[in-house]
Amino acid sequence: METEIPILDMLARLLVATGLALCLGLERELRGKPAGLRSHMLVSLGSSAFIIVGMSVLFATGEGDHAASIDPNRVVEGVIGGIGFLGAGSIIRSGAHIEGITTGASIWLAGAVGVAAGINNFPLAVMVTILGLIIMVMLGRFEHDIIKNLVDKKGKSKEREKKNEE
Repeated sequence: METEIPILDMLARLLVATGLALCLGLERELRGKPAGLRSHMLVSLGSSAFIIVGMSVLFATGEGDHAASIDPNRVVEGVIGGIGFLGAGSIIRSGAHIEGITTGASIWLAGAVGVAAGINNFPLAVMVTILGLIIMVMLGRFEHDIIKNLVDKKGKSKEREKKNEE
């Protein structure tokens, strides 16, 4: 298939998408989550590949081959929809307890990194990855250490109040 995107440029886009998603997946893997390295890398790689294919078709139609036409926004919408389906599959609800929301969001984020790399916007892909890691690692620690301790202390103080009332 003739394309405006050189082969080495395609490879660079795919490698950037995969490498950055490795960082996101590693964080999930180290926390023992089911969607880890391979899942995040494959989502980002696939997203990037779909964008590259869409751009290739777009370039072909721009050169006069009207056998195929494409709206780049629809490609992105399709990728986002597919990733949303995968992310939703990682969320588990058991009564009032919900698990996997952060993993679902990180899968969605890996797709965004792949889309950014696929359109050759490496700075955006890197910034999204860095911000995602800050949110998942730093705010995850804050959430666990500070907020949950406060909630536990409030819960224990309420239990003490009930015991004192009895």
